[in-house]
Amino acid sequence: MRKRAFIGAMWATAAMWAAGAHAAAPLTLVVPSAAGSAPDIVARLLADELQPRLNQPVVVDNRPGAGGIVATMAAKSARPDGNTLLLAQAAVVTLTPLLYRAAKYDMEKDFETVAVVADTPMLFVANPKSGIKTLGDLLAQAKGKPDELTLGSPSRGSVPHLSGELLEQMSGVRIRNVPMGTSGQAIQAVVGGDTQVSVDGIAPLLPLVRAGRMQALAVTSNRVLPGLEGFPLARDTVPGLDLSGWFMLFAGKGTPPARIQALNEAVNAALKSPALIQKLQTTATYPVGGSVAEARQFLAREKKMWAGAARQAGLQAE
Repeated sequence: MRKRAFIGAMWATAAMWAAGAHAAAPLTLVVPSAAGSAPDIVARLLADELQPRLNQPVVVDNRPGAGGIVATMAAKSARPDGNTLLLAQAAVVTLTPLLYRAAKYDMEKDFETVAVVADTPMLFVANPKSGIKTLGDLLAQAKGKPDELTLGSPSRGSVPHLSGELLEQMSGVRIRNVPMGTSGQAIQAVVGGDTQVSVDGIAPLLPLVRAGRMQALAVTSNRVLPGLEGFPLARDTVPGLDLSGWFMLFAGKGTPPARIQALNEAVNAALKSPALIQKLQTTATYPVGGSVAEARQFLAREKKMWAGAARQAGLQAE
């Protein structure tokens, strides 16, 4: 009798230890960018909010390289228990699989969608000496002198580059869309007058706009955003031009639905944190959230839109 009681106690202790060990297992957010980048900042802010809500440590694992392929493949090969997640930006999710043959993944087939975390719209700007003060001015000048107006943007196949392509496609104008090597080069080109206009995420452009070195033309959000109340919306000039860079959270394929739902609920709760909202806004990034089903629908729409833009731009896999 004592032996059975002892063995039972041992099994109970082992079960409690295993449960505690599982609860304490760290949650790893794999990020396809270096420390200090926009995705890294979003991941670390989210990690701070998720830790108390999930009652487990949350760590950020930066794996830059190959257009996000390194990080995505690492997350894909991880055990699908919901303790290794991928926080990826729009280009990694929608464009890298189209532009790089080495990208052997499809987000809808290889991952479970958890939530849309946040987004940051694009901003069209002009050199103040160009005479272009609004998006309407840009379109009028482009119609009057087809192919003579130059729009600089960051690297080929980036969200800003294809935002310029979508502007052309949706408005029917022709612009010389020149992708540069980096955001810094595109900014330098428009400030120096080598290009008349440019497009990029808001964060790197806003200080120059406020300093009068760039003219803000339009922001591509679907609503007026806090901190950007004075900026015209692109959709008011070109209907449907609602574009953003965004950040989504994914788990490995086969992660239990209950775990996906728990993660989604924790993310949505985190995105309501006033501290998180304020910190995101300093980088012109805004919380999104929503259900798992809404995230899946969002992903399908975005993949279709960016694939069409890449196809129209003549981009092919390398």
